[in-house]
Amino acid sequence: MERRAVIILGPTASGKSFVSIKLAEILATEIISADSRQFYKYLNIGTAKVSPKERYRIRHHFIDSLEPTDYYNASKFETDVSSIIDSLNEAGRIPVITGGSGLYIQALVDGILEEVEIDEAYRNELIRLREKQGNEYIYKILERTDPKSASTMLPQNWKRVIRALEVYKLSGKSIVDLHKQQRKNSAINFLQFGIEWPRDILYERINKRVDEMIEQGLIDETKGILQDGYEPSLNSLNTVGYKEIISCLQNEINLDRAIELIKRNTRRYAKRQLTWFRKDDRIEWIPVNTDSDLEPVAEIIYNKISIIQ
Repeated sequence: MERRAVIILGPTASGKSFVSIKLAEILATEIISADSRQFYKYLNIGTAKVSPKERYRIRHHFIDSLEPTDYYNASKFETDVSSIIDSLNEAGRIPVITGGSGLYIQALVDGILEEVEIDEAYRNELIRLREKQGNEYIYKILERTDPKSASTMLPQNWKRVIRALEVYKLSGKSIVDLHKQQRKNSAINFLQFGIEWPRDILYERINKRVDEMIEQGLIDETKGILQDGYEPSLNSLNTVGYKEIISCLQNEINLDRAIELIKRNTRRYAKRQLTWFRKDDRIEWIPVNTDSDLEPVAEIIYNKISIIQ
């Protein structure tokens, strides 16, 4: 059997999990999560994890696989997922990979950039600047130095920002361009499908989801994580939803402002996800306008896969 996997991607709140579960049921296969925040235990509501019942019905790899204090990266993800794909393919099944973490999907499909060495002194200098001036300060340096890379990142992803600056200093090239040059000839045939919503409707879905998260207990979930001894400064908690609620719990902002910021920051994140994915012309986009449009998407993808077979 040819080594194959299906990737279902798109911005947050686009319905990826719903479509992936339906497709996995049709294919009688398993799902591999490519949402780097869902890897962490205890971060349930704020990362919109599928329910335990759904995970019992369809096996989901990587969800709840890490402690909030653990370190994991896209390179390790590539290695781990390739092994799972091999196992499922050998059993005659095509895995369904789903998520919105563009870097992790890119690492899987094209490989991960590792050939540029580390400049320890420059990196430490940037870390000190970040500790003194904050994430936005470092991000603005990247915007001036390498705007192309800056357009694919968020200020809070400061480790990626620093790595992009480091790569530019050492190579004189944008990390984005180097990633493109490094595309590997993978032995796996990745069939990529994106769920495409009109921007205004997507933003409405995001706002509604945030309200639902608050109703489901995002505040208490965040309180519980902190009460269990996890530091607010952890990278895993530097996530839209949790970081705003933490600011609220620390009396830096009120709840209404926290909710407003979660909605705004999630919309901005979705916009950056779309910017990232739009650069890859191998993705076949499936347009939807309503929830009822999502119903047949899994069947549509299955039919497309069958034709490719």
